[in-house]
Formats: sequence, C-alpha cells, structure tokens
Amino acid sequence: MQPETLALGWAIAAILVLQALATAKCPTRTLNSQAAVFKDLSAQELKAVRSFLWSQEELKLEPSREPTMAKNSVFLIEMLLPKKQHVLKFLDNGGRPPVREARAVIFFGAQAHPNVTEFAVGPLPWPYYMRELPPKPGRHTTWASRPITGAEYTLLAQALQKVTKPLHRFFLDTTGFSFQDCHSRCLTFTDVAPRGVASGQRRSWLILQRFVEGYFLHPTGLELLLDHGSTNAQDWTVELVWYNGKFYQSPEELARKYEEGQVDVVVLEDLPPKGQDGDGTEETPLFSSYKPRGAFPTPIPTTGPRLVQPQGRRYRLEGNTVLYGGWSVSFRLRSSSGLQILNVLFGCERIAYEVSVQEAAALYGGHTPAGMQTNYIDVGWGLGSVTHELAPGIDCPDTATFLDALHHYDADGPVHYPRALCVFELPTGVPLRRHFNSNFSGGFNFYAGLQGQVLVLRTTSTVYNYDYIWDFIFYPNGVMEAKMHATGYVHATFYTPEGLRYGTRLHTHLLGNMHTHLVHYRVDLDVAGTKNSFQTLQMKLENITNPWSPRHHLVQPTLKQTSYHRERQAAFRFGRLLPKYLLFTSPKENRWGHKRGYRLQIHSMADQVLPVGWQKERAVTWARYPLAVTKYRESEVCSSSIYNQNDPWDPPVVFEEFLHNNENIENE
Repeated sequence: MQPETLALGWAIAAILVLQALATAKCPTRTLNSQAAVFKDLSAQELKAVRSFLWSQEELKLEPSREPTMAKNSVFLIEMLLPKKQHVLKFLDNGGRPPVREARAVIFFGAQAHPNVTEFAVGPLPWPYYMRELPPKPGRHTTWASRPITGAEYTLLAQALQKVTKPLHRFFLDTTGFSFQDCHSRCLTFTDVAPRGVASGQRRSWLILQRFVEGYFLHPTGLELLLDHGSTNAQDWTVELVWYNGKFYQSPEELARKYEEGQVDVVVLEDLPPKGQDGDGTEETPLFSSYKPRGAFPTPIPTTGPRLVQPQGRRYRLEGNTVLYGGWSVSFRLRSSSGLQILNVLFGCERIAYEVSVQEAAALYGGHTPAGMQTNYIDVGWGLGSVTHELAPGIDCPDTATFLDALHHYDADGPVHYPRALCVFELPTGVPLRRHFNSNFSGGFNFYAGLQGQVLVLRTTSTVYNYDYIWDFIFYPNGVMEAKMHATGYVHATFYTPEGLRYGTRLHTHLLGNMHTHLVHYRVDLDVAGTKNSFQTLQMKLENITNPWSPRHHLVQPTLKQTSYHRERQAAFRFGRLLPKYLLFTSPKENRWGHKRGYRLQIHSMADQVLPVGWQKERAVTWARYPLAVTKYRESEVCSSSIYNQNDPWDPPVVFEEFLHNNENIENE
C-alpha cells in the first residue's frame, strides 16, 4: 500500500505502531550488497554519467557556472530508483540486481525554443546509453518552471547593481549600505516565488536587505519586481518598485522623487560595529546574530548533560544500511527531495518498502508585494541538496556516527558534503514499559521496567533562511516515527502599520509574517507482503441490557470497523473526520486470528490553507489531505517535482490526478 500523508508544524510525526510481527533469527545475508540497490551514486558514478553526457556532441553542453542563460548545461544527476517489482525480485527471490541508472536533468537554454529535458543514463558504473524520461501524459515541463541556478543568481546580482545605480545616494542616506563600492556595508537580496502570476512567467519580487549576520531580518523597505524570463540578461528589466508602502514605476522615479522630497523616508538605525568574531561587538551584539545576550534569573554557567556510551555503539552500519535491535533500514539522501528510508525490516520482515520526504511548503501572507507573493515549495529550491555539515554536540550528539553525502546539483561535478547525516542512539527519558506492583503494606510484590531508548537517523535541509531537521526514529518495540523540526530564521518583511494584519512586529522595522508549514511524506507499507488493505476503527457506544442485572442498562464502548475499497473513499479531505485508528493490514493472520497490520498515527495541526483549485494551489494538491491512500504505481512515485515551485499554475506533477482513476485498493 502507498498512503500519502501530510504533516505540519514545528514537530511533525507520523507513527507506525506494531500490532503483531513475529520475531525470528534473520537468515545470513550480505546486507551491504543487497542494500546497494538503493545506494546514492558514488563520485565515480557521478563523474562517469557527466563524462558520458559531455561525450554526446549533439547535446552541446557547457559548464553550469558559465554566467549565461543561453547555454545547454547539466543541472542535476542523481540515482534513478529501479522499479519496485524488479527490486523485490532481487531482494526476495535471489534474482539479478536491477540495472543501475542515473537521472540527469539538462537545461537546453541555447536552443531556439529553450526547454528542460530529463534522461535516464546507464548502465552504471560504465554508461553507454541514454533515453528520455518524458513527463506524464498530458503534462509538460516549461522552460520558465526550471529552478534558479547559481549562474542566474550571479546575473541577477549584476542586474541589481546596474538598475539600482540611481538609488546609490538614497541607499546610503536611508540604510548606510549600498550595492556600489560597499566593502563591508553591502546590500543583498532575497527572491521569492512563485515568479509571476501565470504560467510561463519568470518575474521575481526581490527584497533588498543589509548584508549582515541574519540579513533575513534586515529589510531596507525596498522591493523590486524584476522580469528575468529572457535567456539574454541584457533584456532583464525592473517592472515595479515598492518602498515603505508605496509603488514607483522605476528606480529612476523613486530616486527623482527622493531628491524632490516627495518620498516618505524611513532612516534605518545604524548597526553595531563589526567585532572580530562576527557582526556586533561583545558589548552590543547584533540582534539578528546567534550570540547569546541577556541573563537568566538563575544562571546556567556550566555545560549541560551529554550522552555517553559506556560499552560502545549498539547499532551497526553496513554501507547504506543501519542495523539496530530488530531493525534493518536502508537509506539514501536524494538530491532533489531529501531523505528516503527503504526496505524497512523489523524482526526480519519487511514492514515498509519506502518512507520518504516528498515536499515541504511554506505559504505566507503579507502587506508588502514580496510578503503576499511568497508561497515556497521547497523541492524547487533543492530541498535534498542543501544538506550542510552537522555540528557534533549541537546538531547531533557527540556520540553520533556522521556520514558524508555527494550531490551533483547545479554544479560542474560532484560536490562533497561532509557530515551531512548522522546516526545515534538516544535515551527518551521515559521508560518503554514499567510497573510497580505494591503489596500495600509498605513493600512490593515485584517491579519491572524497560529503558526507553531509540535510534535516530538525521539530516538537515537549509533552504535559504529555514533549517529543517529531518528525523527517522526507531523504537525497540517496532514503532517507527518520522519527525520534522523547523528552525533557522523567519522569512520577514519590512514593517508597516498595515502589515499588522499579516503578522507580528519583531523589531523596529521588522514584521514576522504569518505562514503555514506543510510537509508531505510518502509511506509505502508492505506489511507481511505487498497485498495490503486499508481499514479504520472507531469507538462506538452501545446501550444494552445488563446481562447480570436485567432491570438496568449498560453503556459501553465497542469497536466499529470500516473497510475502504477505492482511492476516493480513502482520501480524507480536511474538514472530513479522520478516523482515530488507521490500519494497514495483510490477509495473513496471526496465531489469534487477527489480520497482521500496522497502525498509522498522524500528529499534526494542519488544515486547509488555500481554496481548492485556486491558481497556485494546483502545485500542492497533496495539501488538501491529511491522509490519502492510493494504489502503488511506478508513474506516481513522487507527489511533487523540482518544477512545481516556478510553475504552480500548470505544474508537471499534480497529486490530485493520482486519485482520478479511483482504483481499487483492496489487497493492492
């Protein structure tokens, strides 16, 4: 089965609770060689794919970092997961390993009609063929929908320096910073998306900020709308300027009206002088820095508690598989969308083929043009590729095992990301089970307890201002939990009195905009085999005659079971009551005649954010559902894409379409 789940908030969890899985001694197997079917591409494989693509003269490839849009370049290379049926045949029946292939995304900007095309390249490690990977029937990928590259950002920065020259004196007077000859007092920008108001557009609102630590919290009050749709950067133009609540047709108009005294100017406070270790001195730290300031009523001058492992690690890593107690879990860090766990076994039996992050979205409201335009769909910003180094003792315990990652994303070769993942065991602070049996005479009959300990697989995604911490947590009783924490900096805009309808004032000239975080997971359960069904249990009260006192009645709870036969039945829209107990069961029974199964438990505060069918909502139709259960299809392995962000009006992947055929989901 393939339940698609939605979760929201600072701590998000989808918990799978064990009902009944037998434990047995696992057969001896070469886990490392089997799990290699899920392994991310090595540096040698990435280089081999790149070399093969460059050897194809008809592609006319140029370096990705070449500062032009009118070029053909490789944007992304990542492992292309084989078809599930081929993988299971290899894992379970001793078949041949599936052919290993790469997914390559190429931007063809030098063609008469610029386009984005994807290819499968193989077989690895020595590729000799490529074939096109077409979009789903009826869908297409537009040139304007491609993610922004480093080369495009370079050109955007150059364009900003050029178009804002008339505002040099204005910037110095109002901010103390500028784009020209700025040295340590430079301006920078944040671009928001979607880029325009209709499919095919590439018109971005840019927030101008002072470039200091935490520059996200230092807007200048000026935002520009820049059209950068042409492959010729010389054709890029500023269409509109917004400053402190008013619109201007161009930077020149704002500069002229400023000189004439017709602009409602806000002069920003001067920032503390720069210290040796960052922005702000010891005495006057910058409010946007992470430097501690102030004091607690009860001082905490000493270092806090830390983990120790007196007898060493209790888990084992074999390549891209971690073994812990009854668990065996393979994993990969997909450059496009993030962490996947695959072939999840407990007690030597598969309970899930895949549990993975599919998408993260943040939908905003605001008074400034950029604030009201912001609807971030993070796979379009390289959600899986921004897995920067984890700090021991902060991001993960000192005792953790750290793993590196490789990404070929908007680069001219594989890029090494040290300490991108970590694995560690963690005490929960709560017993897994315990009981004190009192004899009610000051003593006890017995006491028993089990320590609460879990294994955590963690990575992070720093998508510009936000740092998402992704955890998969494994409990010794067969429970698995997926959790996300959001930290970093808020996406903020310039404060105006009108902005208080859309957020909270955080500082003199700063508004923290209201927004909703949404995260989508794919959960492909295979409980005691691939033939699974979905059913729910609800509590129902019954009023019966008391069998041992017939003159009285008894009210007690009973279980009401509901089976779901079609996808539409099992797609729970927000506003529809989601049953309390969500069960995925196998036709196989345990020794007591109960169907073997797992419970899915969703902890989320999510609700409908955008009206159904409203313009950009088409890119995040998965956000209509806290839970949608679909039949497994190879054509429906991702609920979003790297293109949905920049063309949400006509995205190439629409999750709602997975439900259109309303397929049977019994034993599927």
